[in-house]
Amino acid sequence: MNKIKRILTNFLIALLGALVAIFLYTNIDSLPNHQTKVRGTTPIQLTSYITKDSPQMQLPDLTKAAEKSVRAVVHIEVKMSEQADNSEDNPLYKFFYGPGGPGGSSPRDNRQQPQFAMASGSGVIISPDGYIVTNNHVVEDAVNVQVIMDDNRKFTAKVIGRDPNTDIALVKIDAKDLPYLVWGNSDVLKLGEWVLAVGNPFNLTSTVTAGIVSAKSRSIGIMSGQMPLESFIQTDAAVNPGNSGGALVNVNGDLVGINTAIASETGSYTGYSFAIPATIASKVVADIKKYGEVQRAVLGVMMQSVDDSIAKAQKLDKIEGAYVKSTTEDGAARKAGIKEGDIIVSINGNSVNTSSQLQEQIGKFSPGNEVTVGYIRNGAQKEVKVVLQNMKGDTSIVKESASVLGAEFGTVSDKDKARLQIDEGVQVINLTNGKLKDVGMKIGFIITEVNKISVSSKEDIERAFMQTNNKRPILIEGIYPDGKWAYYVLKPVE
Repeated sequence: MNKIKRILTNFLIALLGALVAIFLYTNIDSLPNHQTKVRGTTPIQLTSYITKDSPQMQLPDLTKAAEKSVRAVVHIEVKMSEQADNSEDNPLYKFFYGPGGPGGSSPRDNRQQPQFAMASGSGVIISPDGYIVTNNHVVEDAVNVQVIMDDNRKFTAKVIGRDPNTDIALVKIDAKDLPYLVWGNSDVLKLGEWVLAVGNPFNLTSTVTAGIVSAKSRSIGIMSGQMPLESFIQTDAAVNPGNSGGALVNVNGDLVGINTAIASETGSYTGYSFAIPATIASKVVADIKKYGEVQRAVLGVMMQSVDDSIAKAQKLDKIEGAYVKSTTEDGAARKAGIKEGDIIVSINGNSVNTSSQLQEQIGKFSPGNEVTVGYIRNGAQKEVKVVLQNMKGDTSIVKESASVLGAEFGTVSDKDKARLQIDEGVQVINLTNGKLKDVGMKIGFIITEVNKISVSSKEDIERAFMQTNNKRPILIEGIYPDGKWAYYVLKPVE
């Protein structure tokens, strides 16, 4: 009997154990925080824990920068003269009037009117009184410039000055208390930093795109001036035709660049866009406002970026700097002791790793400014003070393009305006040897238009002359006191 009890007890214990084992096996997946252990291995589990507040999920807030910049970026519409082709007439005159235009002096009403084309771009208001920066290529051939604000107000703008070397232009509208952007410091931009491109692509006004700075001091060979300065900020913010002259701003809404170009085989955005750095653009604008043209400083060197072969030949520890191929006789660099074979590595403590970076750094200064140039010679680091010069080899203010006109100008009385039925004009009161005398202009002539733009002051005439591309003629129109209309065509400064 006892033996049977023991057998039954053991059987029940075994049965109970089996039931417990089955229960645990079938329900173990529902138990929390379990780990599966395998002999000879370390338990593995995911350790990341991401919440909505985790920095991994955050992006910079671009809304304030976008709102601020959209109000200060304008749409620019340009009316420009089209050059007529296949004409047998005077090639200079047909540029303005097309085939069949009369030669010499002619009655104003009998002339064939020029053909016009329309173009558009963007601009950035940089002061509350209506100064607007844009690209030179946006307004280069303009006979009329219209500015449309973000609130749809429309103004006629005057081109104050242009610089083909940097592709920067300054225009002005007659307005007050306008929203505007403040220049930022493009030197401190970092690769990977967020930026916004603001403009009017394909006439889609007030468009904002975002991207990062993908490269700095980029040279792409598109400038048309005699001394092209290229050191673009490259971004992946989407930019398309119509964005030219628009704003590149940082997350604070500061103006760090002027959008200018795209790298594309299709003509539309394919991944890269380029902006002129604020440090260059702001200097150009300041010079145009103060002097009427850019006071360009030169170091007086021919240079190239250091590559592997140069670094090995010069026994450099790393590839950096701009290699001096030659120096200009009586130039700033040679006067300071810089020689052929030196490697320039810094300007005022700012590192220079390519020739385009050196151009950018020098481009911030004017003739007469002193800079500290860091360079390597025979493996030794050196520094020297250099007084920068202009293209003439001195430190004076350059206003050559205005002086070659060889004329003194005066105002036209209201009585003469009424008698001659003109609204504006500037009278030639004296002539010396110069461009105007060379083309046959006489004292007393009243200039009413230069390149189809009305003029009312000496500054308007000089500015129009200085803005003209070396490859294009200048058309001067007006009337003599006896009521005889005349035009003169002259070449710009060579």
